[in-house]
Amino acid sequence: MHQNPASVAVVIVSYNTVGLLRNCLTSLANCALPLHVVVVDNSSADGSADMVRAEFPDIELLALNENTGFARGTNIGLAALGLGSQESGVGSRGRAPQPPPSPPPPSPNSRLLTPNYILILNPDTEVRLGAIEALVTFLEAHPRVGMASPRLLNPDGSPQAAAFRFPTPIMTAIDLFPPGEVLPGRLYGSWWHGRYPQERGEVPFPIDHPLGACMLLRPEVIAQVGGLDEGYFMYSEEIAWCWRIRAAGWAIWQVPQAHVIHVGGASTRQFRWKMLVALYRSRARFADTHYTPAARLAHRIVVRAGMLRFALRAWRSYAQKQISHDELRAHLLAYGEIARL
Repeated sequence: MHQNPASVAVVIVSYNTVGLLRNCLTSLANCALPLHVVVVDNSSADGSADMVRAEFPDIELLALNENTGFARGTNIGLAALGLGSQESGVGSRGRAPQPPPSPPPPSPNSRLLTPNYILILNPDTEVRLGAIEALVTFLEAHPRVGMASPRLLNPDGSPQAAAFRFPTPIMTAIDLFPPGEVLPGRLYGSWWHGRYPQERGEVPFPIDHPLGACMLLRPEVIAQVGGLDEGYFMYSEEIAWCWRIRAAGWAIWQVPQAHVIHVGGASTRQFRWKMLVALYRSRARFADTHYTPAARLAHRIVVRAGMLRFALRAWRSYAQKQISHDELRAHLLAYGEIARL
């Protein structure tokens, strides 16, 4: 327990989400704890960096000259705080990540003192009053919990799935063969689908991993396991990180008393097919790194069967004049690339 109010460093990686980023940064002003906010902008073309400079001059801005992805961007933010490693997080069968671009020199707002906690936050979130304090209070009271996550809410206030078990081929099958269409409807949102029934309650509970939109960690956890695996450009990087955190002996909990609004997919909706391929490339990397040989084979079979199903459905939509030839081609190129992963 810290005698003075715990300090929190917030790392936000942004890419072309200027309006959402503004809302996110504004929401942080409601936190009663000392915050040091670091925004890593992945070469946005929508004026995000200029907005931060003009409207939030106290925030430390690292404006990069290329889109490094979420994992590398987060590691650059952690490095600015003296934490993590640019080459950490490589799985036993993963390729070593390429060296990231050198971040800009630290801004005059940069602080050298290590904060008590690190909050990894998406730019498409809005932190509700008391949320960060609730997460900090929980970690203060539970020294073996290395990460805590909040309850995520949709913009309309409805709950959003935010706590999950580690992925399995069965979960992939449920995603690709939707319950009610192919599989029994009761499987959706069930334990077999990686969900926790406790998420509907108000009592904190242990999880395998949260959705990566909002994660509060101890600096010593990052010092022990390193930063994110930069082999993931987008998607699954927080899952692989949590796998390593759990393997190092730390627990991960969801704290439902902390509420954070999450829009979801704000950066990824801009490039639909590229992001679909990126999703399954990340899932394949996770399977190659963490699954048993039998589970890896099952994962590939399920994904290829799912892509075949999607391709046949696209052909049917084209035959019924529901999509154009160019749209059909985009479908088939994406599904083919995923099937070859």
